[in-house]
Amino acid sequence: MDALDLTGLTAAEIVSRVRDGRSSAVDVARAHLARIAEHDPEVGAFAEHDPDRVLAEAGGVDARADRFALPLAGVPVAVPDDVDVAGYPTRHGSSATSPDPARRDDELVKRLRAAGAVVVGKVRMPELAAWAFTQATQAAPRNPLDLSLDPGGSGAAAAVAARMAVLAMATDGGGAARVPAACCGLVGLKPGPHVVPLPRGADEHWCGLGATGPIARTAEDAALMLSVLAGDAMDLDVPGPRRIALSLRGPWPSRGLHPDHRAAAIGAAARLRAGPGGAIVTFADPPYPRGLATQWMRRWQAGVALEADALDLDLGSAERCTATVVRKGRRVLRLTPPRPDTAAAWRERVLGWMDEGEYDVLLGPATAQPPLRAGEMLGHGYTSSLLTTATRLSCAPAWNLAGLPAVVAPVLIGGRPVGVQLVGRPGAEAELLAAAAKLERRAVPVARAAAPRVYA
Repeated sequence: MDALDLTGLTAAEIVSRVRDGRSSAVDVARAHLARIAEHDPEVGAFAEHDPDRVLAEAGGVDARADRFALPLAGVPVAVPDDVDVAGYPTRHGSSATSPDPARRDDELVKRLRAAGAVVVGKVRMPELAAWAFTQATQAAPRNPLDLSLDPGGSGAAAAVAARMAVLAMATDGGGAARVPAACCGLVGLKPGPHVVPLPRGADEHWCGLGATGPIARTAEDAALMLSVLAGDAMDLDVPGPRRIALSLRGPWPSRGLHPDHRAAAIGAAARLRAGPGGAIVTFADPPYPRGLATQWMRRWQAGVALEADALDLDLGSAERCTATVVRKGRRVLRLTPPRPDTAAAWRERVLGWMDEGEYDVLLGPATAQPPLRAGEMLGHGYTSSLLTTATRLSCAPAWNLAGLPAVVAPVLIGGRPVGVQLVGRPGAEAELLAAAAKLERRAVPVARAAAPRVYA
């Protein structure tokens, strides 16, 4: 099988081939290295990448006596720029942080390597992951579906969508796994709190908002990676949701829902409802409280400030928008620190609503609008960047505040992917991924969708 075929395989298919000897981990690594050499100059997903190191690591997988039992044998994985990988710098998306190489792997990387995964490099991210798009001075990853578009600010999603890696991970504090997945036609999961450890052994991230999850091309692959990161096998052979609440309303005011994204959510509900044993779908909006956006935003600002202070970030060298978030976050911490009870109250309120309606899952759009044009936000100030976040990407952050698991899956509208989001109860990660597997890259019924945009 040639290199192009190997880069098109899922993680599950690669594991099968490496285990039974039809391909070696080195074969798989070489194929992906060739893909990176060919496509990354235009996509720009990778911040750090060492082909010799990758081939040596793949050779180590082939030499392991337990290769036949490794759950990620030979699977190429991309690691975000803010996670420690021995021998690579950890820059947190910033040129203002230390470029010194990490001395040891983060616990998450250790788990991936122990499972037989091969780290193909570190991928770009917005500075301190503060925004869901490329904000100012750092090199900008492009969206492989259309190089004129932004990939949600994520080199991780760009690498997976361009078949330069099979899996990637992200710490999702307001959509960092889900929004890029929606932009790039992928599956992205934010698990519930403490399902997966946070990078650097942290007890919490962004004042309780953050959770580490996988980005993959299929729900099966996302479940495979989640099992390794969580240390607990994830089985997608579970009953799908029986009762689904379908909501087209965002958690806070936005510029409106794009017709394609409305059609994707409605069509996804129709697909989950169809056939024997299909779900019961009801139009129902969660009881979003007033001030929900402010509650999330204060935690976001404070969390970014805490991270900047822990890194001793030089604000004079930081990007202008990042520096503004840090200063506002320091003010929040000094005057009115976020209280756990406000997040708990929202969690109890939405779970009470789900109990009352007997809903297993909430289904809706993943984003309100299509991806931004690449470079569209370069040079924009804090206020316009915040308004762009609020009006286009408002579907994700509420579920970080509630601490509920959420998955994004792509359905096909006019032959191209549009993301939908499913939110579940605590512990529903397997159920959400099972539902995502029924939707991923499936055509859905379309009613009054907008004229198709052309992707390269």
